[in-house]
Amino acid sequence: MSWIIVLLIVAFFVWRMKPAKGIRTMSTTEVKALTKDKSKQFVDVRTPGEYKGRHVKEFKNIPLNDLGKRMSELDKDKETYVICQSGMRSARAAGMLKKAGFSDVINVKGGMSAWQ
Repeated sequence: MSWIIVLLIVAFFVWRMKPAKGIRTMSTTEVKALTKDKSKQFVDVRTPGEYKGRHVKEFKNIPLNDLGKRMSELDKDKETYVICQSGMRSARAAGMLKKAGFSDVINVKGGMSAWQ
């Protein structure tokens, strides 16, 4: 019986990690090369404390909990790159943005943990 519970837990996390339809992922190395491109927008969905501790200056801090009410600060027609600490919150944020009509959303794989 316990192996069934373990299997269900693993299946749940695999399902949660699967990117939403229409959302691409990119490595931090790929994204780093794009941060100077003004035709793109970059969003960091970590808490203000996490952002203050370490961040990439091109990424605007809009915490995940505030994203729903602050989407108007973003341009739906620009490529939007979303980052968090590990990639979990940014995946959730990317799904929210896509559902809200953002045309091109990219989740940064590995998040700030992978940023060199």
